[in-house]
Amino acid sequence: MTNYPATLTIDYPEEANRLTVFFRLFLSIPILIILGSLSYHGYGNENVPDESFWLGILVVPTLLMIVFRKKYPQWWFDWNVQLTKFSLRVASYILLLRHEYPSTDEEQSVHVKIEYPDVEKELNCWMPLIKWFLVLPHIIILCPIMIGVLLSTIIAWIIILFSGKYPRSMFDFVVGAMRWILRVQAYALLLTTDQYPPFSFRE
Repeated sequence: MTNYPATLTIDYPEEANRLTVFFRLFLSIPILIILGSLSYHGYGNENVPDESFWLGILVVPTLLMIVFRKKYPQWWFDWNVQLTKFSLRVASYILLLRHEYPSTDEEQSVHVKIEYPDVEKELNCWMPLIKWFLVLPHIIILCPIMIGVLLSTIIAWIIILFSGKYPRSMFDFVVGAMRWILRVQAYALLLTTDQYPPFSFRE
């Protein structure tokens, strides 16, 4: 399979702390508050969902820059990538894939690589206008997959409490689903590539 310009690997934990796993949702609250504050829409309207912030900061400004200026400023790209990495560390902690508390800046054991694009050579400036439509097949397939991720996490929570280990096959499934989602995000939200994401869990 051709290497996709957005990759995710997560180191498999050999052991888990049963106590922190049992209280994982409660322990996640502080870091979720931090992530939520970064995702706050800031319009002073409680009826506007936080997703509106993500749409504004990740999609719309980047789309406008690519379409009208054929540019993706490096600092803009760096911000989007670092926010993506942080959110994946938090997700990995909540989903029991990793057990060290998520860092706001260190890579830890969640390895994300997103290639910086040469906009003029690698990106079609009009593609961002239709990518949301092109990824609909991915979204349709990922919806039941995410239900599987939720069920896998619940089952893994019970297994870890008894055995202290996350079943490797389930771990690979959840990481594969996250990898798939990251590729779709890189294509349709981060807008870092025009290479269509593969329908695959594999690296």
